[in-house]
Amino acid sequence: MAWDCAAMRRIRSMVAADGVTLPGPAGADRLALRSGAMPANRMNRDEFYAAMAPHDDARLRKILWTVYWRGNVQLRERIEDELRPQDQPKVKAKKELPDPAGVLGEVTTFVELAKDGAYMAGDRRVHHTERSRWRHTFRRLAADALAALTASDPAPAQQAVAKIVDLACDMKRYDYFHSDDPVEAAKFVVSEAVAALWESVFRHDGFAALAGRAPEQLIRWEADYGWTRRGYGQVAGKETLLAVPLARLLTTPDMWRTFAESYLEALEAAGRADPKRPRTVYGTFDETSYRRKERADDLATWHEMLLDRFAGTPEDELLDRLVASPALAGPELIFLRARLAERRGDVSQAAALVTKCLKEMPGRQAYLDFAVKVGAELPSRAREIAAERARTTKYAGTT
Repeated sequence: MAWDCAAMRRIRSMVAADGVTLPGPAGADRLALRSGAMPANRMNRDEFYAAMAPHDDARLRKILWTVYWRGNVQLRERIEDELRPQDQPKVKAKKELPDPAGVLGEVTTFVELAKDGAYMAGDRRVHHTERSRWRHTFRRLAADALAALTASDPAPAQQAVAKIVDLACDMKRYDYFHSDDPVEAAKFVVSEAVAALWESVFRHDGFAALAGRAPEQLIRWEADYGWTRRGYGQVAGKETLLAVPLARLLTTPDMWRTFAESYLEALEAAGRADPKRPRTVYGTFDETSYRRKERADDLATWHEMLLDRFAGTPEDELLDRLVASPALAGPELIFLRARLAERRGDVSQAAALVTKCLKEMPGRQAYLDFAVKVGAELPSRAREIAAERARTTKYAGTT
């Protein structure tokens, strides 16, 4: 078989840059580097051609075979592409999808090790070099789990993504890794992963499955201030509230009603799961009350969506169940009741409720704006803050 000169010329100019030992007098046993810059011990094109010139076709085939057989995957693919006939279209190999079951197994092991503290201290299950590379492992597993959502059977991948998200949510409060902001370090955008998970459930298992799983996950995962510790950075800039991608999936009134009913059931279950008696830690700190206030804060945007959707409709009774939920507490719950009263025309009740909110949080701008709207009497501290902000705004407008 005659050697293809054009292909050979292309290969000659390529092989020296791919980390292979070059034969010949000018480059005997010399290792070519992958660096984009020209190193001092690397032949230029003329030197390389001169080194290859004495060899006949049989010798060149042997050299090329050695390079091909001993080279890495990228080098082999490049040689195969150069040997491809010119009239044959280039076929780019498809990257195989990760095995969903395999990914779930890896994710489960990783999460268990992290929660056992194996990445923080001396634990023989995790090598010391892996402790400093945890973010790379996290990114790889998260990427594999998300990619496996497109498999024909994505159920294991869905479980894997849920485990990764659970870990990311816990990483905001607990030190599982040596990092001051582990979610930012892992470059993991929780809202994007959850959106992909819910879309996979909706696409593969249908709306009934979404309405059965997503409400409990929304209650558990939603975070009003995001999932990074600092609240700023590349990851924080990409985050959105989970209510936003969820609302995109609810495209009909029936879907909103069915999902809201499932959500209220999940909310009641979360309330029942809270300790029956207020659990007090650190002296006077009531953990149960704090958990319910935090839950109301985190879900405030979602509750506002429900209020806008159902107020004044036949599904209005769902809002009564929402504002009476024992799983919620604090000023955000009172503010939700105030807005519901205002929607129903009970302005005096709305004013009394928002005044109660302002006694606890006098600087919350949303409360101040609503109080002005319904003509509520501001507590003294709220009046001072409102006046100070008005002066600041006036001053800024004159400068």
